[in-house]
Amino acid sequence: MSPIPGSGLAKGLAVTLRTMTKRAHTAQYPDKQPELPPRTRGVIGLFEENCTVCMLCARECPDWCIYIDSHKETVPAATPGGRERSRNVLDRFAIDFALCMYCGICIEVCPFDALFWSPEFEYAETDIHELTHERDKLREWMWTVPEPPALDPRAEEPKEIGAARKAAEKAAAAAAAQADAEAEGDQQ
Repeated sequence: MSPIPGSGLAKGLAVTLRTMTKRAHTAQYPDKQPELPPRTRGVIGLFEENCTVCMLCARECPDWCIYIDSHKETVPAATPGGRERSRNVLDRFAIDFALCMYCGICIEVCPFDALFWSPEFEYAETDIHELTHERDKLREWMWTVPEPPALDPRAEEPKEIGAARKAAEKAAAAAAAQADAEAEGDQQ
């Protein structure tokens, strides 16, 4: 059976009339902030205290948009007769968000959890050169990073925590046994 001429046009007009009668669901953005999903990738925040200047994030970045400068400082020996140590000190940590493709590789490869996703998304600039944000701005964004989700109560305990708890229990039992032995020695 052949379609009636003009039926497609009538169907299209019916859809248009149906949508015209419904209210719009437009959120007025600057006045009303959007509710973002919990794992939103907005911008990268830096927790400077955890950064050891290992440069893994800069080396693994496919866009080469992370700039790190550092210098070495000598740390005096912790014990007498010990040797001095040297450590890297962070001078500059900057990310050029004009180049960044928000892949998250830098966050994944950071062995010391110094980089995090922040849900901030309002960092537009009028000049492209101002999209290179230094460590002060990255640190400000760090405080907007949400808490990690709670662990599943049915999940296995991590091996590290279990081993630490067993060692602590063993040390507490040894200390209790020694205290009991001293108490018996005092009574005799």
